[in-house]
Formats: sequence, structure tokens, C-alpha cells
Amino acid sequence: MVTSTMVTGTVVTGPGHYFDGTSSARHDVIVEAAPQAMRILDANGMLLAEWPYADLRAQSAPDSVMRLRRAGGRELARLELRDPALIAKIDDYADSLDRTGAVERRLRRHVIGWTIMAAVSLVLVGVWGLPALSDRIAPLIPLSAEQRLGAAMDKQVRAMIDPGRAGQVFECGIADAEKAGRDALDRLIARLEIAAGLPIPLKAAAVRKGEANAIALPGGHIYVFEGLIRQSRTPDELAGVIAHEIGHVAHRDGTRSLLQAAGLSFLFGMLLGDFTGGGLVVIAARTVVQSAYSRDVETAADRYSVGLMTNAKGDPRALATILDRITGQVEPGSKILLDHPQTKDRIVAINAAANALPGKVEPMLSPADWAALKRICG
Repeated sequence: MVTSTMVTGTVVTGPGHYFDGTSSARHDVIVEAAPQAMRILDANGMLLAEWPYADLRAQSAPDSVMRLRRAGGRELARLELRDPALIAKIDDYADSLDRTGAVERRLRRHVIGWTIMAAVSLVLVGVWGLPALSDRIAPLIPLSAEQRLGAAMDKQVRAMIDPGRAGQVFECGIADAEKAGRDALDRLIARLEIAAGLPIPLKAAAVRKGEANAIALPGGHIYVFEGLIRQSRTPDELAGVIAHEIGHVAHRDGTRSLLQAAGLSFLFGMLLGDFTGGGLVVIAARTVVQSAYSRDVETAADRYSVGLMTNAKGDPRALATILDRITGQVEPGSKILLDHPQTKDRIVAINAAANALPGKVEPMLSPADWAALKRICG
């Protein structure tokens, strides 16, 4: 019988008292603290139990005694140790016990280290600037997170562009007389969606807003204003503007703009999946509704519209046509048609791109569907 500590390499052996949980008898045992697990042997060296260190749980005992049980083992089974060297070795192997506070100290050091790294990261972000980083960060954000953000923003955007109304009244295509127009809009969106081949579905709605405008939220939400439908003379003109907004969705311009406007709070919200707390959603919605994209971003969306209309066999010049006709006739806040003094340049560029992509043009909607769509808002 071992009555004192024995050290062999990384294994420490010492005496202990074992209660197997089936009777009240105390068994004098030999305990081996090996790197892989703690082993309990009888006086003849026969293995009675092997307890992984991760399963060890400490029970209340005097300072000089280590009293252990095994998580998931017999409820009354326990082991008592009094040998200081053996106790120290088990304490060193078993992080679940942490009688010496070593694990807590390591955790504290890790927390301090991560805090310092986070502070340095924030400084670097501040120095380099989110506008410079947004182009690289936006593509890394999962599409599922962008869709959740768009869904969270939807109610806030409705409140901003529909003050003082009930939401369903605000949206066109709800009343029985308007449902044919809603079906026609769905067919138009479906034709563009198939041609675009986006990895996320589009969710389009026509709304009672007098501006000749359309806006896109992150995650595929698109609002088509009544004023735009009224100003469009052909389904291709309307489709050209919607295709431009689909370009913003495809290029993730809304998310990129939010990264610049809402800064770190938006980025951390994306990473943590929290789109409901604080003012993040309000900031995001206001950014989409009120901001205008840069010239390069708008030019890229124009090119996307030309390509998408070509793929859908619509008129790729339709966007230029409607831009040319209604420039200067819209109210403030129209993102696609205002704040772009280079409109004439855009028109020239759209037509040039369309000329480089010849293809067969088919009306985006039948005359009957187009007539119904024009009446979607009553």
C-alpha cells in the first residue's frame, strides 16, 4: 500500500480514501495523477475507476483535504485526498477545479489581452476610416445577416416615408381593385429577378408616395413609389429604374453605405446579430432613405441596369429615357434622380453601354398588364 507520494515522470502517485457510492465503506486506494486522467487503484493495483480531469468536481472540504466527485458518475461516489503533492498535481491537471486560481488568472490575462487588441483595432479603424474599409468589409458580411437587417429596417423605413398613415393603406395593391396591378408588378419583378440570378429573393412593394423614385434596402427589399409608376410611359422605363435599384442590391451598396454612416455600432451589430437594440435601425433606415450614393456607385448601378435589362430582353436604354424626361421634375429626396448634377453624362453613358450590347427587345409587360400596373395605387 502506498502511504507516501511517488513521482515517476509526469505521474504522481499517492494514497486516498475512496467511497464507491454503493456502500458506506471506505476503501484505502492508490491514486495516480497522470496527464491523461486520474486513476483509482486498489491495494493490489487493480483499476477501480478512471476519472477524466474534465469530469472532476470539487466538494466542500477542509483546506488540507481535496474531496472530489465525478460529474455524471454515481451520486454518492467520492474520493478524499490529503497528500499535498498529489493534490497539487491534480489541481494542475484539472482546470475544472481551479483551487489555486490558476485558470482564473489565465482567463483574466486573456481578457486583458483581448481588450487591448480590441482597443488597438478600434484605433486602427478610426485612423484608416470606415469609408476606406467599407468596400472590403461589406462583401464579408453574410447575406443572411444582411437579410435580417433589411427585415428589421422595413418598419422603420415605412414610418419615415409614410408619416401619419396606416401601413397597409400606404402600400398599393392591397385593395381588390388594385390586385391586378400587384400581379403585374410581381410579373415584372420576377422577369428581372430571373435575369439577375441573385442569391437572395427580391421583395418589392409599390407605395403611395408622389416622388418619381425607388429605393432599395439591404437584403433585397425594394420600394417603388407611385410617382415613378405615374411618370413611366412604358413598362421598360419602370423596369429600367427598378433594375438600377437591383444593381444596388447586387453590389450591396446599402450595406456599404451603412458601414460608412453608422460606423462601428453597425459593424458590431452585424457581427453580433443584434439589429433591434439602440438606434442602429433608425440610423440605417435614415441612411437609406435620405442619402445619395457617390457618382461611381450610381454609374455602376446604371451599368448593371443596362446589363440586366439586356438579359431580360427589355429595352436597355429605357433608364436613360426616363432620366432625360423627368430630370428636375421631382421633389427633394429622390435618390435616383436628384443630387446627381452629372445626369446628362449618365444618360450618355447608359446609351453608349446599351449600344455595345445589342439584343432582341421584347416588352417587359403586355399592354393589359401595363394598364393594370398603372392602376396599382387606385
